[in-house]
Amino acid sequence: MAGAAHLNLVVGDITRARVDAIVNAANTTLLGGGGVDGAIHRAAGPALLAACEALPAVDGERCPVGEARITTAGDLPARFVIHTVGPVYHSDPDPAGRLAAAWHASLHLALAHDCRSIAFPAISCGVFGYPHAEAAAIARDCCADPAYADLSVSIWLFDEAHAALWRRVLGT
Repeated sequence: MAGAAHLNLVVGDITRARVDAIVNAANTTLLGGGGVDGAIHRAAGPALLAACEALPAVDGERCPVGEARITTAGDLPARFVIHTVGPVYHSDPDPAGRLAAAWHASLHLALAHDCRSIAFPAISCGVFGYPHAEAAAIARDCCADPAYADLSVSIWLFDEAHAALWRRVLGT
């Protein structure tokens, strides 16, 4: 993919990623939760929660679905955490559009903050129920945008079975 972000897959714990920004698959409150969100908040320590609490909220929402917000990273090895909210697959009227929006919003924030490397989890693929193959195709297509050609994007997955599926879809 000429003119696209450099993509690689990693099987492991995203909280250990040595990158400029780690993407958090968050809920709309940005106050922590389960899965990747909970793991990132636990590893980052109380400074991350304080940074999230400082973001403005509208009716309890600090980040609507498909958008992204950036904070400091607390105790993580990254400089920033980019929080994004993906869609709940079976209840969102446009899950593909909103997942793509979450990826683009995250990538855009990374560039806007002079990041060169960014680590993503499989956004919405946990309790939000997004099928991994469909999510991988959206990730691939978003990262193909020439605007992100200077970014190194790593996608962190928990197990080799999901990584193999993502590799097939990404062609890596």
